[in-house]
Amino acid sequence: MLALISTILAQVTGDQEAGLSAIGAGLGYGLAAIGPGVGIGIVVGNAITAMARQPESAGVARTTMFLGIAFTEALALIGFVVFILLLP
Repeated sequence: MLALISTILAQVTGDQEAGLSAIGAGLGYGLAAIGPGVGIGIVVGNAITAMARQPESAGVARTTMFLGIAFTEALALIGFVVFILLLP
């Protein structure tokens, strides 16, 4: 697989290289968004479980959930910025 990729990259021109780097950056960001997406799902699912088990502590669980979502979403934004900066 690596030999195939290196063979393809050896045959590209300047315009093709720019296009392939844009495609690579898009794929990279898509892969970088998978982790935070799963993380947000886990955070929200556990917060809903906590609120269902103890409704009197729903306010604390909701606040903690939003903090967890914010920190997890920051990872996706960092991934977005990194892949935008990698584009020439």
